[in-house]
Amino acid sequence: MRSDSMKKGLERAPHRSLFKALGLTDEEIVRPMIGIANSANEVIPGHLHLHQLSDAVKAGVRMAGGTPLEFFTIGICDGIIMGHEGMKYSLSSRELIADSVESMAMAYPFDGLVLIPNCDKIIPGMMMAAARLNIPTLLVSGGPMLAGEFQGREIDLITVFESVGKVKVGEMTEKDLREIEGCACPGVGSCAGMFTANSMNCVAEVLGLSLPYNGTIPAVFAERIRLGKKSGVQIMELIKKNLTPSKILTKDAFENAVTVDMAFGGSTNTALHLPAIAKEAGIKLSLQTFNEISGKTPHLCNMSPGGPHHLQDLHRAGGIPALMKELSRAGLIHQDPLTVTGKSIGENLKGKKIFNPEVIRPIERPYHATGGLAVLFGNLAPEGAVVKQSAVDEAMLKHRGPARVFDSEDEAIKVILDRKIKKGEVLVIRYEGPKGGPGMREMLGPTSAMVGVGRDRDAALLTDGRFSGGTRGAAIGHISPEAAVGGPIGVVRDGDQIEIDIPGKRLNLLISNEELKERLSRWKAPKKELKGYLKRYARLVTSANTGATLED
Repeated sequence: MRSDSMKKGLERAPHRSLFKALGLTDEEIVRPMIGIANSANEVIPGHLHLHQLSDAVKAGVRMAGGTPLEFFTIGICDGIIMGHEGMKYSLSSRELIADSVESMAMAYPFDGLVLIPNCDKIIPGMMMAAARLNIPTLLVSGGPMLAGEFQGREIDLITVFESVGKVKVGEMTEKDLREIEGCACPGVGSCAGMFTANSMNCVAEVLGLSLPYNGTIPAVFAERIRLGKKSGVQIMELIKKNLTPSKILTKDAFENAVTVDMAFGGSTNTALHLPAIAKEAGIKLSLQTFNEISGKTPHLCNMSPGGPHHLQDLHRAGGIPALMKELSRAGLIHQDPLTVTGKSIGENLKGKKIFNPEVIRPIERPYHATGGLAVLFGNLAPEGAVVKQSAVDEAMLKHRGPARVFDSEDEAIKVILDRKIKKGEVLVIRYEGPKGGPGMREMLGPTSAMVGVGRDRDAALLTDGRFSGGTRGAAIGHISPEAAVGGPIGVVRDGDQIEIDIPGKRLNLLISNEELKERLSRWKAPKKELKGYLKRYARLVTSANTGATLED
């Protein structure tokens, strides 16, 4: 066993003495040791209950003859840090989480790992560590929050963000906003729509790193506790079979993940996280791959924020296994990749079926003929830009309009809420990329404000930063190269005409090549005074089109 190097033999008597100081018996020390990486804390609603889930995992490990040893990682809630300086620490925390799990699993040579994340960057950070370490590993998340209810309709966190703009334009009272604020997030779990956290929890299931239904069982269901116990038992099976992430995270597995992501209309942030996880697994996953798969994958689930359904609806409809089974009817799912069940994808999907054909539509009757995400290229985004096309109003799929340029998110949101954005304008928010921010802030504030003031259907928003999984409208992010490294977005001027063609996968600044070259030759990088972790992060982080990973 891997853990023998820290506990077996005469010379390890001091080490065993320290384990006994923890209260471990000789029998527990002899058993396989399982690291439980828990991101529980009292700051994130999605993580408040993870101690209970961890107890279930540990019970499963003990049931199967192992010894669980729990440790903790940091966790940051994108909703709470949205719209202020704290958001610069969200994406950057992904690398800290990956490094911390790696550090613990190398310092203490566990025989296996169970990862317990739930929100945004914690999930991909832990999966990056799993790929990097390549020891038997299983992920079990805290699960999605239930949707809230207001005046007979289902709502979620995005409703609150968008309601702020509605109050500003007089379409909603502050009294109603206060009531929505109190009922949109009814309890623990990752926010109820197909936002980044739930997209990534579902993706973990598709990749084969989680047991079936990990992505959709609501956080408050007893079924989630049983899943934790099953995960604890199953990690012991993975150790016996030496089933490691390198045998699971194959190219076919990543293509499956992108396919399912397109079918459920996931967060644009998956285009950051999947390439980053693939890189750790030694696989190149380009943005072109996302486009290729999107072009042949129908959009079958109309999930919030683009549609009316929430994760609880998807779970009742059959969950990710039912969606994958439907996609496999059209030959869109690779059947051979192994999963932590010990079986292949094809074996896992036997007998799965859809229970609600409106939540998971059949292949013959999709919501859209192509996938939820699209990657655009052009002289404004030579290395790509990402948009959730399934959440864009049909009238904005093709658009040409004058640029309105802002050098930060903060400048833009004030103008939006003051109702100073005109119909047809293309807002450009720059110097918010991985290096320029630094940290590539999510911009749910500006996009929700656009919805609230009624500009999501007749104006667009472009950025070298990124958007929340809860964003809807003609919001195009991840523009690469970013402004801070001399990308073309850095030389756009107020009034420049910008062409958006989402079906044609194009994003262009309508000036001559000569004019563009001349502007770029005169561009100078603005200076920012940074310190601490962000200073180191800005020095090492790479472009969004590579997953915003750190330089090797």
